[in-house]
Amino acid sequence: MARAFDEARAAAVRGEVPVGAALVRDGQLIAAAGNRTLEQNDPTAHAEMLVIRAAGARLGSQRLAGCDLYVTLEPCAMCAAAISFARVRRLYFAASDPKGGAVEHGPAFFGQPTCHHAPEVYGGLREREAADLLRDFFAGKRG
Repeated sequence: MARAFDEARAAAVRGEVPVGAALVRDGQLIAAAGNRTLEQNDPTAHAEMLVIRAAGARLGSQRLAGCDLYVTLEPCAMCAAAISFARVRRLYFAASDPKGGAVEHGPAFFGQPTCHHAPEVYGGLREREAADLLRDFFAGKRG
């Protein structure tokens, strides 16, 4: 989770919404990234999507079986679907996202009958730290 937070802080420095992700297998970091939607002019360039793409390329597989994903914010529906399709083993996330999240909130993607693979989910890790990072970022944008 520490690497995901490093990536989130780096995203904030770039002016991106401070969300970071890291993917690990057997204790080894496979990929890490922060949001890059503005930089890449790509609404799909969420931290989770970038990590999944990089890990797939590095591992030579669309399936990330045995991999654990750490994210600083509850994934949205797009990212939840990608996590499911990639067959990520476990999802750990920091802050909940009542407005845009799709794991515990909104569509609760992994609980839907159309979801083919649901990872084990662990939320609330370092939640306050992630919430403070997001709140400070948006306060700076408004101020």
